[in-house]
Amino acid sequence: MTPTLLKTAGAFAAAAAIAAAAGCARETPPAPEATPPPAPTAAEKKQDTPMTVTVVIETSMGTMKAELFQDKAPVTVANFLAYADAGFYDGTIFHRVIPNFMIQGGGFTPDMSQKPTKAQIKNEAANGLKNTRGTLAMARTDVVDSATCQFFINHKDNGFLDHQAPTPQAFGYCVFGKLTEGLDVLDKIAAVPTGRHPAGHADVPSTPVKILSIKRAAQ
Repeated sequence: MTPTLLKTAGAFAAAAAIAAAAGCARETPPAPEATPPPAPTAAEKKQDTPMTVTVVIETSMGTMKAELFQDKAPVTVANFLAYADAGFYDGTIFHRVIPNFMIQGGGFTPDMSQKPTKAQIKNEAANGLKNTRGTLAMARTDVVDSATCQFFINHKDNGFLDHQAPTPQAFGYCVFGKLTEGLDVLDKIAAVPTGRHPAGHADVPSTPVKILSIKRAAQ
């Protein structure tokens, strides 16, 4: 099933640490053995993980750059990066474009063939992040934990997509990143002419808007 953002009245609605062991130096006569340091706490492990990672989204209409919040959406960011690192997104398209709402992509090729995906992931929409302009969020079906590869970029603030309650109807869509560059590209993509594809998909750009690549930014 193709992930979509559900419609409501007048609007579209529905996201190892390794402990170090101290060596025991021995001399002659044997010295007392050193006490190994305690294993790192969960908080210490979290500090070892960068809070964000930056990716570059190259499209046929320009370049966007986004920071991904792996401290707020660790499962979602790891999933997105796994697809990106494998080159999965290269040559896919933004197949659903609605101005003043969002642009959605990452799952279809230019001929509107849907790519096979990895397993569905946990929805982390309750992470406190909001669907504001320029944020990246995961597309899904009406099943809460159904996101795979498809994502969308909010063209404007879409508060009705935020997590409201732990129910299927109000769980929301997981925000996991935000554009730091390329809002002008987002606006250009959102303004392209669209129509209905012969396969039945709506809001499809008349000329494909390609995702050329999504890669981690050079450090």
